[in-house]
Amino acid sequence: METDITRHYSRGDLLARLKAALRSDGVDPEHPTIGALAPYDQFHGRGMEATLEVASLLPLGTGDHLLDIGSGIGGPARYFAQRFGCRVTGIDLTPEFCEVARHLARVLRLHDRVDFDVGSALDMPYTDGSFDAACSMNVSMNIEDKKAFFQEICRVLKPGARLALSEVARGAGGPIEYPTPWAASAQASFLATPEQTQRSLEDAGFEIASLRSTRDEALDYGARSRALVERGEKPLHRAVMLIHAETAAVAMANVARALADGRIVPIEVLARRRE
Repeated sequence: METDITRHYSRGDLLARLKAALRSDGVDPEHPTIGALAPYDQFHGRGMEATLEVASLLPLGTGDHLLDIGSGIGGPARYFAQRFGCRVTGIDLTPEFCEVARHLARVLRLHDRVDFDVGSALDMPYTDGSFDAACSMNVSMNIEDKKAFFQEICRVLKPGARLALSEVARGAGGPIEYPTPWAASAQASFLATPEQTQRSLEDAGFEIASLRSTRDEALDYGARSRALVERGEKPLHRAVMLIHAETAAVAMANVARALADGRIVPIEVLARRRE
């Protein structure tokens, strides 16, 4: 299954495609900014806007070490490092994502504070109690055993540490259509309801500080992005197109329909590891 997930996200030549996209935006690929990269390196729903919300849940200091689980090409990790001056470790199953993430960290001169490891979120290569905080954005949809996922995160966090999640949950409607940005078919998609997510977190050793739907924000974000396209401008979020190329339009349309009729519900969660 993990091989299938990696194959879904990795098509080769990602860095070359990213550089071409930046040039089309009038950006020098060797001297980008966090803002110029944001449409492409924030792969999760609502892009940088969601990252800013997660950052507000994790007030970090310069001495803190944050774990980003499912770090993709590293957009959130680099943003956290730049904003808070903290150290950030990202882990992702897809080797190509980690390679591009390391390159961008070097280009932005953040490589002394940000590093990326290839690995499974269900068996992370870190000792118990290694991290002061953790985040994970649009990752658990690919993981069937949610309790095991959250238990592994709990293991590597210090007692009392915060975990911020931004995920796609299963809504009250029927099955969704595929492909989606996270899965080519239902066989690789494991959506849980918000209630199931909360229960899995609690069973794994977390206390829930907050859990809320961000559906309204997602609908607004989509409307603003469509308005830009109708005016002949580029959409706010271009990461799905960068990663999935020819299947991106169908995947995004499937998600938009599922969001509109309630078959999926984006959620934002703040939890704390029990002392």
